[in-house]
Amino acid sequence: MVLDSGAMHSLSRRISIVTVGMLAFALSCADSPDDRTESTDSAVVGEASSSDTASSEPEPSPKDEEIRIVFVTHGQSSDPFWSVVINGAGDAAADLGVAVEYHAPLKFDMVEMSDRIAAAIATRPDGLVVSIPDGAALGAAIRDAIRAGVPVVSINSGGDIYRDLGVLAHIGQTEYEAGYESGLRLARAGVRQALCVNHEVGNTALDQRCKGFRDALGERRAVAYALVVNLADPDDTQQRIVGAITSGPAIDGILTLGPNGAAPALAALRQTGKIGEVPLATFDLSPEVLEAIRDGEMIFAVDQQQYLQGYLPVVFLVKYLETGTIPGGGDVIRTGPGFVTQDTAADVIDLSARGIR
Repeated sequence: MVLDSGAMHSLSRRISIVTVGMLAFALSCADSPDDRTESTDSAVVGEASSSDTASSEPEPSPKDEEIRIVFVTHGQSSDPFWSVVINGAGDAAADLGVAVEYHAPLKFDMVEMSDRIAAAIATRPDGLVVSIPDGAALGAAIRDAIRAGVPVVSINSGGDIYRDLGVLAHIGQTEYEAGYESGLRLARAGVRQALCVNHEVGNTALDQRCKGFRDALGERRAVAYALVVNLADPDDTQQRIVGAITSGPAIDGILTLGPNGAAPALAALRQTGKIGEVPLATFDLSPEVLEAIRDGEMIFAVDQQQYLQGYLPVVFLVKYLETGTIPGGGDVIRTGPGFVTQDTAADVIDLSARGIR
């Protein structure tokens, strides 16, 4: 996939969605980064001029040499959440006149993601943007990038570990606090026994969301039960939720940790006739989620403004390469949490249609 910029800059915007088939290519081109053409099922990367790997004390980049920044995350481009991240990165590339590539495994796979980071390092990018859903699994690869002189910024997940790995800055929301605030909101809605639906086991950010949610409910003498589901099987997810709300504890509230859990939860509540009776909330936005909030079928969605998680790291890395400066002061640069409710859903739907929310 190639996203073209408008006429604001003479350089084109290049966002490449690179899947597992790119690993062999990226390694094979490490010795000659100036001659890159791709053949994948999802994208073509335009030629990016080669450059020396950025040092720990970067010097300003020559104006006639295009900066190339590589994203490696755990989020597939087909996921509506990550497509907005990609749009943010693409807009930043267009605004700053740089080349940006986006790599992700085809499914949640930390071994494959670590390999993708290694492949990215081999191509000698000017900057690297990563998500860190599992610091133990990805830490060695990220440290390898830093040792190779590639400046690294993390996004989305990893706010608890990025400093220990030597990453320059983390852009995202604080996951525990977002889960905690979600618990407070559902408790105020009268929830006493809730489900926390986890669609991506092994992602520490999701674990933190559930923990914050559980702690907030516990302080109000309510409880939360974890329900593990398979991201790749929405029908099974729906039936697991149906089973949870029709047997066992009397579930009177549900929090899902992303739109891929929210859609089956909505279907389960419709199937059991409990829409409006069992409050439902979710992390992150999708058209279906926003429409359900607008129509009163969900009470809120946690908005981490993922467009900024694509846009800001490109800006920060470019300015780091030019000036050696980075914002944040060692703290997470927060893009959330915000909360979309029925009062604001209609406005956000319009922005979502533009691919920026």
